[in-house]
Amino acid sequence: MLGLITAVGPFAIDMYLPALPSMGKNLGAGTSAVQMSLTAYFIVIGICQLFYGPLSDIVGRKLPIYGGLVIFTIGSIGCALAPNIEILIGFRVVQAFGACAGMVIPRAIVRDLYTGHDATRLMSLLMLTVSISPILAPLTGSFVIGAFGWRGVFAVLTIAAVIALVLAVTQLKETREDHHRADSTWRGAFSAYGLLLRDGEFIGLVLVGALGVASFFVYLGSASFVLINHYGLTPKLFSLCFALNAASFFGFSQLTGMLTQRYGLPKVVRVAATGFALAMVVLALVFAAGIDNLFALMTPLFIGYGFLGLVIPTTAVLALEHHGAIAGTASALMGALQMIIGAAVMALAGLFANGLPQPMAYGIAICAVAAFLVTQWTLRRVAAALVPDPSTP
Repeated sequence: MLGLITAVGPFAIDMYLPALPSMGKNLGAGTSAVQMSLTAYFIVIGICQLFYGPLSDIVGRKLPIYGGLVIFTIGSIGCALAPNIEILIGFRVVQAFGACAGMVIPRAIVRDLYTGHDATRLMSLLMLTVSISPILAPLTGSFVIGAFGWRGVFAVLTIAAVIALVLAVTQLKETREDHHRADSTWRGAFSAYGLLLRDGEFIGLVLVGALGVASFFVYLGSASFVLINHYGLTPKLFSLCFALNAASFFGFSQLTGMLTQRYGLPKVVRVAATGFALAMVVLALVFAAGIDNLFALMTPLFIGYGFLGLVIPTTAVLALEHHGAIAGTASALMGALQMIIGAAVMALAGLFANGLPQPMAYGIAICAVAAFLVTQWTLRRVAAALVPDPSTP
């Protein structure tokens, strides 16, 4: 149930990707305007998570989820009926505001119930459902678009949100107990944000995940134009290629519970970040050498995003490990920073996008190398914090 609630927001991203080129033609909008419907969605999701996290600490987890799904439904209906790109972008903002609840609160619910290895295993299950979105959503979207046009995508999203709302109302139990809520206030939430922003280990771990997310956003913003226009794939073939990377992410993410139980969270994060960076550097070098074919693009991406499937859940668990009392607020700040940084990087990469794979490959590699460097710095701080004080009995 939490997986479905979490996946509703990502479905609103991935399901209409095959329609981006045709949507622009239908609405008389250019590439940058169509990409703005993605960028605006990400920015709002990032900023508004800062609202839902403290709200869920103060009033509990259930009511914000109900409200978010209702708002998402209204936004989806508006997108389906939008007569031009400006109104579409406006309702995408509404959609994103509703989707924020599902992006933040399920992570906080996991932290309410579990820590350590068990939290890692369940966080990986959440990532599994999110990973299914890039596998199934573009492919589903291509069939929906073929049958009903791009507006049909938003009709399907409306139905999915209503199903998630019914499940939440009938199945979701409150995990934020009354005695915990009593100590939560908006003033305390803003103080907690200040505390978290001064926590170098927390910010470092969040930044590692944010740079990994940013690399995927660079791919997300350019993939349909590169694969469909440059390599000549049909929307259905594009969906299958897009699903390969998601399948790699999904498959590797399911190993996190086993690997962290055996080797520990810090070691898994370090190795995974290294593998992610190496694969994406190879990708950039291949295209810098003038090799330009679909296999050369997809192979390093498949390997790199597999390693990223280990990075995201492990850094999330490490970041939240010592912030159980403010799990909703910490989860919100983590999600907000990841989305805002990802959207900013995608917008910056869009300035260099020309429909060719080279700018996309270079942008992805820069993000991966930055994630690797931040990982080394952060894990040294984590290791130092774990060393016991010899003066302590």
